[in-house]
Amino acid sequence: MRHNRQSYVIKSFKHDGHLHRTWLENWRVAEEFLCPLHREEGMIVLVNNQTKIQEADGKEWTSRIPGVSFFIPRQWHNVIALIENTGIRYYCNVASPPYLYYQTLTYIDYDLDAIKFPGGDIHVVDQEEYERHKWMYRYTPFVEKKIMNGLHTLLSKIKKGKPPFHDDWVYHYYDLYKQSQNDQAENQQAGKDES
Repeated sequence: MRHNRQSYVIKSFKHDGHLHRTWLENWRVAEEFLCPLHREEGMIVLVNNQTKIQEADGKEWTSRIPGVSFFIPRQWHNVIALIENTGIRYYCNVASPPYLYYQTLTYIDYDLDAIKFPGGDIHVVDQEEYERHKWMYRYTPFVEKKIMNGLHTLLSKIKKGKPPFHDDWVYHYYDLYKQSQNDQAENQQAGKDES
């Protein structure tokens, strides 16, 4: 099985262009392994586990929870499926459509987030932050409309169980990631044994 061995970086920015957060090591699911519905939408699916995350102030920390991230062209949201002991928690950012340049994926974070918990509850969070940044960064009416439409579309997808809100595919992508890591470790060991 062919796996993508290149590491991808995810960079989140704020509306004024300053860097918000960076996820330093992510593995991309090759197009031929994507669910047909994900492939039809042109989704970019990235997986990480214990990746280093760098905040805007330079502080670094390591994620403790495996994540499968879904970036959808032309959509004003993205979805991170966090694989927890109790099930999958979907953390969804209202954000600009993604931009991929070589192995760096970027987007603008627009503060509003929706969280779908394993039991099915849905919470919209960070509304105060959105209101503060809307004023501080002077969001245009065009951007405000895109943000609200993005949130509406996102909540509709969650409630209807539309892609990417399918736990089986999240686990499938994470299994592919683990297999890729195992294959890479075996290849490195074989290289050492030949030396």
